[in-house]
Amino acid sequence: MEALTWTGSLGNILNPMLSIGAAVFAVSVIIQIVLSFFAPAMTLQSNADGTLMKRGGALGMFETMTKVFFFATLAICVLYLVCGVVMPYGSTGIVGAMAKQFTPVWIALILTFVTSITFKRRLGLYGKLFDSIIGMIGFGLVMFWIFTAIFAGLFDMIATHDPVQQISGLKNKLPGVPMPEGDERFPHYLLGGDNLARDIFSRMVYGSTIVIAIAPLATIFAFMVGITLGLPAGFYGGRLDTILSFLANLILAFPVILLFYLLVTPEIVATGIPSYMAAFLFVFPIVFFAVSLNSRFYTQPSKRNPMLIVILGALTWLYLSMISQSGTVLNFLPPAADLFDVDGGILVVFVSVVFVNSPTVFRIVRGLALDLRTRDYVAAAQTRGEGAWYIMLWEILPNARGPLIVDFCLRIGYTTILLGTLGFFGLGLPPESPDWGSTINEGRKLLLIYVHPPLPPAIALLSLVLGLNLLADGLREESLKD
Repeated sequence: MEALTWTGSLGNILNPMLSIGAAVFAVSVIIQIVLSFFAPAMTLQSNADGTLMKRGGALGMFETMTKVFFFATLAICVLYLVCGVVMPYGSTGIVGAMAKQFTPVWIALILTFVTSITFKRRLGLYGKLFDSIIGMIGFGLVMFWIFTAIFAGLFDMIATHDPVQQISGLKNKLPGVPMPEGDERFPHYLLGGDNLARDIFSRMVYGSTIVIAIAPLATIFAFMVGITLGLPAGFYGGRLDTILSFLANLILAFPVILLFYLLVTPEIVATGIPSYMAAFLFVFPIVFFAVSLNSRFYTQPSKRNPMLIVILGALTWLYLSMISQSGTVLNFLPPAADLFDVDGGILVVFVSVVFVNSPTVFRIVRGLALDLRTRDYVAAAQTRGEGAWYIMLWEILPNARGPLIVDFCLRIGYTTILLGTLGFFGLGLPPESPDWGSTINEGRKLLLIYVHPPLPPAIALLSLVLGLNLLADGLREESLKD
């Protein structure tokens, strides 16, 4: 079997079109920048229908040309993907073969966008996100990797090979290399082989499952800790605020990377400190939900008590299953009652992320609570006789959701970078883990000779973080319109 080229026979038609479109777009951007230095000052004026007037002259012409060729270039790129999905395997090269593997992701993305745009006026802030082009681009990038992690991790539908399996003869082979004769698996290594003859494409795909499993969930736990401690600190003030702020500042005084290194080193792990930290930090979601439900339904005990029993019972069982791990100092649940056993390396990384992010979230929530506690609706709730926790959780917190949602998206991006950094230095996760940081680290050792191994995970990491930042920008833009 022959090796695949990047675009196959389809490239004979689309490659020249893409080259011309990209070249004209680049030239028009450069000319537009040059002409903008000599263009007269222009004040924004509107037409009778309220739309802004277009700029005239040569500069206006090149502005229009830039937009036209940008969308033309984008349309050609989309055409590569569409043809890859519908045309036979091999005729569209590596790009088309990868597009075909991601078919479930494309279908899920299309359904998500169509449904969300159709009902966006009923979906609150999430629906308003689809009024922002930047927000939609960021949302699309983030959801691409979320769907990839779901279909790869749960249904094994995207990856072409086992991410840790080595196949003789494919060490450091270039993208599109065919499989050895007699191998009945997928016919090619789409993005080539790494220094241990493993499939780079499959490792990139499975790497998303690790990032998506850790980063958002760890950020949610960090927010639970930060909100549970930050609200009373900002609302009550006084000695409680002083003590909690001192502890938060004490943690923030350490450099983040150094703190991560200290928490995930084998010597610290052997002492059992991460296990005890998990037992302490993971209890905050239980406290948060218990206080929230109790304050909300305090006057309705017939509804409150069954809800507390069911929800807190389920959360407590999950909590005990998470902190009870075989081979650690906390191993007390019998196997029949233990719902799952988290990998030791992942648990240490998870705890480290929660511990490092919680003080920053605490400071943000505390600042918002200090500001919002003086608002009229808080005074009205106090006049009605509402309790302090009801005011904090059901009056102040909902009105602080805008900044918190934006920070949540940004913090997932920071966490993703930290996970990549830990993997790059070989800390926390197992050495054979396909996480993006470990894959980049292994590929960079021979970067001067073989460029292809570290690039796919690096581009994947970049695209996810970029998507999270664009999503945060879109959410901030729409939340400011409220």
